[in-house]
Amino acid sequence: MAARVAFQGERGAYGEMAALQYFPGAILMPLKSFADVFEAAERKKVAYAVIPVENSIEGSVGEVYDLLLLTKLKAVGEVYHRVHHCLIANRGVKISEIKSVYSHPQALGQCRGYLRRKKLEPLMAYDTAGAVKMIKDQKLKGAAAIASRRAAELYGMEVLAEGIEDRKNNYTRFLVLAPGADRRVGKDYKTSIMFSVKHVPGALFGILGEFALRRLNLTKIESRPTKETPWEYNFYVDFEGHQGNRAVKQVLSAVRSKTSYLKVLGSYKKASF
Repeated sequence: MAARVAFQGERGAYGEMAALQYFPGAILMPLKSFADVFEAAERKKVAYAVIPVENSIEGSVGEVYDLLLLTKLKAVGEVYHRVHHCLIANRGVKISEIKSVYSHPQALGQCRGYLRRKKLEPLMAYDTAGAVKMIKDQKLKGAAAIASRRAAELYGMEVLAEGIEDRKNNYTRFLVLAPGADRRVGKDYKTSIMFSVKHVPGALFGILGEFALRRLNLTKIESRPTKETPWEYNFYVDFEGHQGNRAVKQVLSAVRSKTSYLKVLGSYKKASF
């Protein structure tokens, strides 16, 4: 039976493409917000949620990290999706008629140089494919959207330019979340954790040193405001290894004693480009 998978955005969004990349043949559920995607998986309306956590050009998706802190869902997989941005408009519209461009803030940021060179005004939308749908529904002639070629094809729109991202090595990393953890243990795994540090000198240094002592490679570290006390932060860390392995068990035990809060998001097989 095909898995039911939720993603944020309309049909044709990069989240849908990432979900199909990881789950070919899945039954997909498009949802408007990231919070809606988390809720659908938490209430088991779907088996999995596929959510973007970072882009190779624009960096992390802050809202998602805040939701990861609160959810009981577990990270069970990841996927790197190559992003090819297109400038999309209604059929018959010429590129010289375009004055403004709608898209998700991350997509606008990834095409910042192109928009500046073309003197196009960037306008925010909640989703890339949703921007295409909005331009079609409202029959806008002086506006375009930044989205995938798939979105243009799904909504019967015209691609005016392709590959408009500022860097061609443009990838978005998505996490696959599920109500239950992945119990498999093997090589080429990664573990994700979140923690807050005690307010003593060298606290973060001491935590990171535990990974170095066990030769566990950190692949990402990100800080996010706690939103409770000004200038206090939660840290998100990805590192190589499975939580079922001896060295990872040791480091988690050591880190737990040095943090005021520790959450293990899950262990999952590393994705490849």
